[in-house]
Amino acid sequence: MKIALIGHGSMGKTVQALALEKGHEITVIVNAGHSGLDAGELASTLQAADVAIDFTTAASVRRNVEACMMAGIPLAEGTTGWLAEIDSIKKVVSESGGALVYGANFSIGVNLFYRVVDFAARLISKFPEYEAFLEEQHHSRKKDAPSGTALKLQEIVSTHVDRGPSVSATRAGNIPGTHRVGFDGPADQIMLEHTARSREGFALGAIKAAEWVVGKKGFFEFSEVLDEIK
Repeated sequence: MKIALIGHGSMGKTVQALALEKGHEITVIVNAGHSGLDAGELASTLQAADVAIDFTTAASVRRNVEACMMAGIPLAEGTTGWLAEIDSIKKVVSESGGALVYGANFSIGVNLFYRVVDFAARLISKFPEYEAFLEEQHHSRKKDAPSGTALKLQEIVSTHVDRGPSVSATRAGNIPGTHRVGFDGPADQIMLEHTARSREGFALGAIKAAEWVVGKKGFFEFSEVLDEIK
């Protein structure tokens, strides 16, 4: 599979290394030197690939999506912080007849954690004396706070619990991505936690998402198609 990497920072380089290990080819790398290109100019560069993987910034997502759709290639969108634009970006994908799979987090472990939290919140909802809360911690280089993963967890818990959890976000030093969902009652507390030990989990999930989306048409959330992904 020929992959275009949009963004070549720490995540992009990790994706590149794992993709090469899996026998894929990196045919295009879009980095800071391409920041001045508009969607049409970028599209001509992307046509050499079968699929694109984007880990850049929220401000770049619209351009990158438009460029991929113009180039006729599907996109695995790993950037967070752009969901306020989700309706308009979904429209871009739909009108082009293209395909996009996005995730607040492409880690397989995090997506399994979503399901664990969903199950726990459904159980807890029968006992209103328990109140939910959510904490997340990341290194100081992460720009969005709360994280996209935390907002997804908040959405999941709020589906079942009347008073959805507030989110406490910490940015400091080199803290690995950590998410905790707690349920506090008058006599005890239940705590669920996921901690990322490296970027490889996110990168591997992004590659799996890219492999899956080739040949598809539509707008998909990674957590919703996880059972189809091998």
